[in-house]
Amino acid sequence: MQPHELTALRSLPPQELADRLLTLDAQALAQMFSRVGDDGVAELLGELDAHDAARLILKLSRAQAADVLEEMPPDDAADVVEELPPEDAAPIFVEMERDKARELKDLLAYPPDSAGSLMTTDYVTVRPELTAAEALAVVRKAAEGAETVHYVYVTDRDTHRLLGVLSLYRLTFSRPETLVRDLMTHDVIKVRADAPQQEAAHLLQRHNLVSLPVVDVADRLVGIITIDDVIDVLQEEFSEDYLRMAGADAEAMARRSPFQAARLRLPWLLGTMGIELFSGLVIARFNDVLRQVILLASFMPIISAVSGNVGLQAAAIVVRGLDTGHVRMGAWRVALRNELQTALLMALAAGAVLGTIGAVWSKHVPFGLVIGTAMTVSMLTAGFMGTAFPLVSKRMGFDPATTAGPFETAFQDVVGFTVFLWLASQLLHYLR
Repeated sequence: MQPHELTALRSLPPQELADRLLTLDAQALAQMFSRVGDDGVAELLGELDAHDAARLILKLSRAQAADVLEEMPPDDAADVVEELPPEDAAPIFVEMERDKARELKDLLAYPPDSAGSLMTTDYVTVRPELTAAEALAVVRKAAEGAETVHYVYVTDRDTHRLLGVLSLYRLTFSRPETLVRDLMTHDVIKVRADAPQQEAAHLLQRHNLVSLPVVDVADRLVGIITIDDVIDVLQEEFSEDYLRMAGADAEAMARRSPFQAARLRLPWLLGTMGIELFSGLVIARFNDVLRQVILLASFMPIISAVSGNVGLQAAAIVVRGLDTGHVRMGAWRVALRNELQTALLMALAAGAVLGTIGAVWSKHVPFGLVIGTAMTVSMLTAGFMGTAFPLVSKRMGFDPATTAGPFETAFQDVVGFTVFLWLASQLLHYLR
């Protein structure tokens, strides 16, 4: 296979690449991979979801599968092996180099949701007593096998305890005779291998790091987590938060039968239904107004939908901020004030636009005033509810992602419809 063919394959979207490779039989796949080379195959598999990569590994001979896994970054290889049935993984380990096999087994020993399960063992270490020139020589020698050399980690010779860290930039531009111990940062941001993945992801995000050292209980350096490894964690966490806001936890749904899933989601729907009944009572209370000015009913879904989106946006921002630490419970007034200011600006703009449309449509300025005011108040309510509900839920010990979405939407409907129809009733004489 020519280099441009490998480049063409790598340019495909991951799922399309997986589908194309999985359609090949074992013999055709082995022939293709033999032309690409083990390092090329490792690059291709690195583009795929671990589950799809494992399905492809099973089509290869044990020897070829072992060679490919040895070429992959250790953390990626561990993800792939984790997807293999134990009876298929064991023979592949036998074919691998002893050190590589032990390295993979050590990574697989960490719990799936721990920081240790994300880390790679490809990193560069130097000793504190080396000069900058000597340390650079070590980096040059080790760089080929390391996943990243943005940071160089300083460890004790005997215990491998993490002592400090320094950037490659600082090491490169320091005086050659300067000792590493005088260049390194002693206060290292690090994470325990048994800590949750989310803790590692948030540390990398909060401190704008490219990689994060992982240590054991004795503070020995056991690996590093790179920024590309935590992107998937953050995306997955955000997706789960969003689904919980809708009352549909993705992981919970995947592991339950339809009956169990329905039982899990139904309470949130019933709670929302109970609140929305107040909207029904409000509409019934102003039924005469709607009968006399039927055009009002045409704008109710618009006001409800736009305001609901404002509330969901606010809730998503606050839930994500609580997870990442950008929104702190001690500074809840700041978060509430900022979101209300944002909601006010959007509400005034949307209210003016919809009010103008209503006035032109009905040929009555008071009608446009009612519509515009209702939209403004409803959006402000939604912004307040979307911000306040997650904060209150967090304070009370509930999961803010679970409680925010359904209840914010329901309360916003009640307040929005009440203001809308009450104002219409006050100006009914001018609307007819």
